[in-house]
Amino acid sequence: MSSHTFAIIKTGGKQYKVEQGHNIKIEKLEAKQGDEVVFDNVLLLHKENDLKIGSPFLIDAKVTGKVLDQFKGEKQIIFKYKPKKRYKKKNGHRQNYTLVKIIHV
Repeated sequence: MSSHTFAIIKTGGKQYKVEQGHNIKIEKLEAKQGDEVVFDNVLLLHKENDLKIGSPFLIDAKVTGKVLDQFKGEKQIIFKYKPKKRYKKKNGHRQNYTLVKIIHV
């Protein structure tokens, strides 16, 4: 496992830099704990001294991972307020996340 091997993937509308053996927290995937997931939206792949950039995605490049956990993030408070109008509204939101261990880049 070389520390110079990494990829940039796109999932859940966001981009993540991933390396083999690292854990990433991404927006919820429809997979159970222990399932293997494949990310095929690879934007960039860097192995040793070889750099490949997709336009927008690389063909035949895949990153595989294993689902470690499904959990909810901390509660975010949404507070809306309009001065001098007696308008206040308070809501909360907890985002669902998936913890994935990257197996192969």
